[in-house]
Amino acid sequence: MAQRTLRERGARLGRPMGATGAERTVHGVVLLLPGGVAEGTGRPSRLAAAAVRPLARRLARAGAGEGLVAHVVHYRHRGWNGEAAHPVADAHWAADEVVRRYGDVPVCLAGHGMGGRAALRAAGHPAVTTVIALAPWFPEAEAALDPDPVKQLIGRQVLIAHGTDDERSHPDLSYRLAERAKKINREVCRFEVHSDRHGLHEHRSEVRALAEDFLLGSLFARGFSRPVTDALAAPPPLGLRMPLATGFGSTLRR
Repeated sequence: MAQRTLRERGARLGRPMGATGAERTVHGVVLLLPGGVAEGTGRPSRLAAAAVRPLARRLARAGAGEGLVAHVVHYRHRGWNGEAAHPVADAHWAADEVVRRYGDVPVCLAGHGMGGRAALRAAGHPAVTTVIALAPWFPEAEAALDPDPVKQLIGRQVLIAHGTDDERSHPDLSYRLAERAKKINREVCRFEVHSDRHGLHEHRSEVRALAEDFLLGSLFARGFSRPVTDALAAPPPLGLRMPLATGFGSTLRR
């Protein structure tokens, strides 16, 4: 069997969740970017894609009345792969595909781990207005020598949430990026999930509620909850080290 070409195994969008059907008009799209590994050109892990589907479903339900559609992005490769930064190119392709399918609608990039880093890096796409980066992964040595750019975040509303006990990507690395981004864009906030690790499992419900609140407030101008409003308004370090309260989301708008 001939080896498949890169084009044959290109990135793709998972099935749409949310406002679909001929009778519904799409007014916004959230693209879920899964995690991955530092190096690897093999097929992406199905588990990584499955891990972001619950958040995709929750966001799609929350934004159903606003015409929100959610898609999980399936990468070409399982790894970041150094300067190739394959997930970033795939995220750009996915945003282009959204424009092709749905027209001129605002796009939110929401990613976890490697996907969180890809969301931040791909934010310069013209359709992207909102970025949600959960436990974004940054290699420590690379972050020290060649920090990720932040200019692409100008004009975007950005949320970063990071567990304080993350064993895979030190939370200080996302803080440093957020601090640099805040200097050129006031619409950046960062929450710390105390005692949680890279998977953000201990406070899963609060993290998902935070993502929902930020997406609806930014993509559809519903307004933010008080903690998010305070985090956006507060100067560093307070607005970038905002603690995510236990039980966050239990009294949010529905």
